[in-house]
Parts: sequence; C-alpha cells; structure tokens
Amino acid sequence: MTKARIFKPSKNAMQSGQATSQDWHLTFEPASARKIDPLMGHMSSTDTRQQINLSFPTKEAAIAYAERENLDYLVLKPKARKRILKTYSDNFSTLRVEGNWTH
Repeated sequence: MTKARIFKPSKNAMQSGQATSQDWHLTFEPASARKIDPLMGHMSSTDTRQQINLSFPTKEAAIAYAERENLDYLVLKPKARKRILKTYSDNFSTLRVEGNWTH
C-alpha cells in the first residue's frame, strides 16, 4: 500500500494573505531513497509519486479520495495560529511593558 499524508499547509511567510493555505493537500511518502545521478550529480529517484501534490477543498474530500484509491493515509492536524492583535498606536503608548520608553 502506498502511504500518503493529508495536511493543511501553513501560511507563506513572505506574504500576508492566506489564499494558498485554505485547501487540504495530499502528498505521497517516498517509496525509495534518492540517489546521486552519476552523470550530472543531481539527486534522483525512480519513485515519481513523490512529485504529486493533490489539493482538495475539505479534509473529508481528501480522505474520501485516499480511501477510494486504497491508500494508507495519515491526517496531520493544522496548528492554530496565535494572533497578537495590536494597533500602530500601541508602539507609542505610555503603558508599554516592553523595555523603557524614552520620549
């Protein structure tokens, strides 16, 4: 049986939007180790399934696909985001806790 991972990717650190982190992804675990190509020196593998990345709108849809295709799968739960809500004016507050304010 082929092993697959179902997960929700984290937000891209280079952009503030979350458009690419809404879908659930299904990727395959490598079935064979990578080897160095003797001619070019690149890493290569005979397993082409590790190049596949499927996206689904819901976790249930990804699980249904894995069960329909008879895949052994592992569902990884997404971590909750820790958001610190503050405004620009908090940088100049006289009640700041972080360090001494000198102006």
